[in-house]
Amino acid sequence: MLDPIVVFFQRVFTAIGRGIGLAVSWFLWPFVALANWYRARSWIIKGPVGLILLGLIVFYGYFVWQTQAWTNFDPDYVDRYKLSERKVPAGSPISGPGTTTGQSGSAAAASQAAAVAPSDASTTEALDMAQLPAGTVCQTSAVVDVAADLIDLTVNQNAWISSMLAYKLGLFGLDWDDTPWLDNKASFQRGINQAVRRTTVELVDSLGRVRGTSGVNNDLQSARGNIQFDEETWYFGINPFGPKTPTPSFYRAAMRDLRKFNISLGKCEAIFDGRSDNMVEFLDRIANDLGNTSAIIRERSEFHNGGWFDTRADDRFWFAFGQLYGYYGILSAAGADFENVVAQRGLTPIYTETMKQLRSALRIQPLIISNGREDGWIMPTHLATMGFYILRVRSNLVEMRDILAR
Repeated sequence: MLDPIVVFFQRVFTAIGRGIGLAVSWFLWPFVALANWYRARSWIIKGPVGLILLGLIVFYGYFVWQTQAWTNFDPDYVDRYKLSERKVPAGSPISGPGTTTGQSGSAAAASQAAAVAPSDASTTEALDMAQLPAGTVCQTSAVVDVAADLIDLTVNQNAWISSMLAYKLGLFGLDWDDTPWLDNKASFQRGINQAVRRTTVELVDSLGRVRGTSGVNNDLQSARGNIQFDEETWYFGINPFGPKTPTPSFYRAAMRDLRKFNISLGKCEAIFDGRSDNMVEFLDRIANDLGNTSAIIRERSEFHNGGWFDTRADDRFWFAFGQLYGYYGILSAAGADFENVVAQRGLTPIYTETMKQLRSALRIQPLIISNGREDGWIMPTHLATMGFYILRVRSNLVEMRDILAR
């Protein structure tokens, strides 16, 4: 009685195997035909064609390697900055004439900072540099350090994927972002870049100047302009036609501008205006930025939930991952730069919890991104999970903003 059932399944699996074989044959046919043609040619033709094929192999081999090798990717990179050892806010004096002999480094820094700090404990006005003795050293900005290092990670320690020629050519003319392959690192880098772009805007508009009483810092202004450059420019372009300066060159210039600002800040020649209202605006802009990403993830999760077959889910996921990776360092650094505001306004517990949530989000590193239904039982919902972490972080940022705004 089981023979008809066995025969039925045999036919089903035979048909599936035949279908897979036809698909593989169809895919390999151009390559087989090219190999047969190549074998029939003379060495006069084989030589140049072979060199071209070798060049293509090297060209795409390098591209594949760069997309798969994530050099110095480290979710715990914040630990390298030893932010807990910073005892004064960014821009405050830490050494120089007037430091009491025999004091510990932190105590000396605190006493000298208090000598020039404003009496209003709820805010930290930018220091009047004319009040500081010559030779005074000020605390550099951890936010600027992290932003510059994130740029260094994406364009120096790794190749900037989005502007590579092989990435721009796509897969037989199909944009790599529309495929499941070789685009995760590009999306991750663009997510980091989004966090750095937002940070440079805030540095120019508020953190790096005393609003209403000082001009825009030239180094920060230059950094903002360079980091805003488009993400896909190669050495040559069509519109407009001609040679171009590639994207990584602009981003490297932005990195140098940020480091120049921090050198000036360390010499007490620049300003970091670490007032509570500036921190409110900084947190608000980041919360809005994360809100936009959350909306993009929600739209993809609700209307395109094709499980493992959603070829754009990985782009959304790794962009959000890169954004959180960048903000993990930037917000951790902001806690050190605004150390007095965080302590005086009682933000330490919620700030610490927010950093823990950011770090927890970076533990989600699936091999294959799935955009399954939230009530599904076969395919995971990685996008919905990432969206959940983004909303948790954003909720905490909004709460901190509200506390500071009271």
